[in-house]
Amino acid sequence: MKKFLVIIFIGLSTLINAQKNQEVAYFASGCFWCVEAIFESVEGVNEAVSGYAGGHTTNPTYRKIGTGTTGHAETVAVYYNPNRVSFNTLVEVFFGSHDPTTVNGQHPDYGSQYRSIAFYQNSNEKKIINNYIKLLNAKVYDGKIATEVTKFKKFYKAEAYHQNYERLNPNNPYVRNVSIPRLNRFKLKFPELLKKNN
Repeated sequence: MKKFLVIIFIGLSTLINAQKNQEVAYFASGCFWCVEAIFESVEGVNEAVSGYAGGHTTNPTYRKIGTGTTGHAETVAVYYNPNRVSFNTLVEVFFGSHDPTTVNGQHPDYGSQYRSIAFYQNSNEKKIINNYIKLLNAKVYDGKIATEVTKFKKFYKAEAYHQNYERLNPNNPYVRNVSIPRLNRFKLKFPELLKKNN
């Protein structure tokens, strides 16, 4: 019995310590099935959760945001260990894994619910995002970045069937033709950021 209790205690201690070393960042860049898979491939990211943010309505659903009237965008909450991956790097992942010059969409998905948004929770995060945009606008995109830089207010977790969708539905036509190719392009571009088992 003592041994069993010790194992439980150690397990709880590990969980508590993991939670202490965990922060959350929020990004929207098209279909959240794709975005979730990309961030979950990054070393230091514990989990990415699909949901909705950036709008003006409460309790949005997939069906409601599809109308384009809620103001929300498909958003991913990225749970990460700041001792293993920095917010700066997550911003680099965000901009490096989609086309930030596209207004209201990422091919083949268009509408305000698919727009590009980098959410910030404090002045430091806002500064990091804006500085990176300035750099990209000057050196890569010639001032054409359309990404919104928005103060984070509330995240609504998406329906259960959306979570880990790319991993759980590898034969879905959209996943095969859009999500997996997008993930593979990211992996080729940033091999140094990937988890060892990717």
